[in-house]
Amino acid sequence: MAYTVPKLKSFSAATLDKAAEKLQAALKQESAAVKTEADWKSFRDRWIGRKNGVLTEINELWLKAAPKDAKREVGQRVNELKTSVTATVEKSRTGVTIVPAPAVAKVGVTMSTPVEPAALDITLPGIRRPLGSEHPVIRTMHEIVSVFRNLGYSVEEGPVIETDYYNFEALNFPPNHPARDTQDTLFIARQESKPQRERLLLRTHTSPVQIRTMEKMKPPVRIVIPGKVHRNDPPDASHSPMFHQVEGLAVDANITFCDLKGTLDHAMKALFGSSVKTSFRPSFFPFTEPSAEMMVSCFICGGSGKRGSEPCRPCKQTGWIEILGCGMVDPNVYGFVDYDPKKVSGFAFGMGADRIAILKYGVDDIQLFFNGDVRFLEQFG
Repeated sequence: MAYTVPKLKSFSAATLDKAAEKLQAALKQESAAVKTEADWKSFRDRWIGRKNGVLTEINELWLKAAPKDAKREVGQRVNELKTSVTATVEKSRTGVTIVPAPAVAKVGVTMSTPVEPAALDITLPGIRRPLGSEHPVIRTMHEIVSVFRNLGYSVEEGPVIETDYYNFEALNFPPNHPARDTQDTLFIARQESKPQRERLLLRTHTSPVQIRTMEKMKPPVRIVIPGKVHRNDPPDASHSPMFHQVEGLAVDANITFCDLKGTLDHAMKALFGSSVKTSFRPSFFPFTEPSAEMMVSCFICGGSGKRGSEPCRPCKQTGWIEILGCGMVDPNVYGFVDYDPKKVSGFAFGMGADRIAILKYGVDDIQLFFNGDVRFLEQFG
């Protein structure tokens, strides 16, 4: 008959000794009957199970029911029994016979001869869960960032939800600049009651990170800023309300436009090949002066404007592709970050990672990057 924990009418030393002897005798008898792994699991659950195990019952019926003057002695006996029971349960496992799972018969193979389980080869590699590859836009961003990291630039990031101050005012955008209009910028709802500089919006470029970095760092500063940006553009083959940028900033003493041209020329050759040429033409950006747009010789047609007998569409037969905007940091910007424009100078640049990915992978619709079509994306795996 299975052992049952009795309720103690007395908590004297003699009564405790007698109850402990009966428990130990039952424990020894039941452990001797353990032959298989199933027997051992049942034996383990019966004696040390948390809900209905024997140890749980003696804790409830002996220790908790004991009067205050006897709790100390009863507690010591219960702890001794717990140690003994646990040790016996673990020891009883050593004599257990483990029955291997039955082998699955193959078609055309008789199972008259027992099949022994194959030895485990611990030198074999484990089974790895297959992982996807990088998204083509993210891969392009990482390639751009790695080029500038090799030039000594550090990577900085900032919030996607920005204030008007960091997105426009501190970057020398005047209050009446068209970029502040809701036709171009996605503002957070119910911001009309706030002062204009405190209104929240989805950043239209990663340039606010340049201001935030210069606020907390003194020159020299060399940073590259990858990130997601938003503009109120209707989606089509070449536009998306959400896209990605990689911007850069370098500020130090005696930085000139020559440093800008040399840095970007090296970067483009690292990205598109050493045969690529660069060209700059004047442009305008509120936060740089002078400003320029940089073009690279078409790395698809080699600058010829033709692909065999067909015209080269990416460069529109010109042999050049506009790739980024750049310029020397406007001295007015330094006033927002407490830099002395008489002592320092710098340059900034920014490029669209999506546009470069389109050119690099020959994609004709930017929406394909964001539709989540696995059939399209797995081509770049």
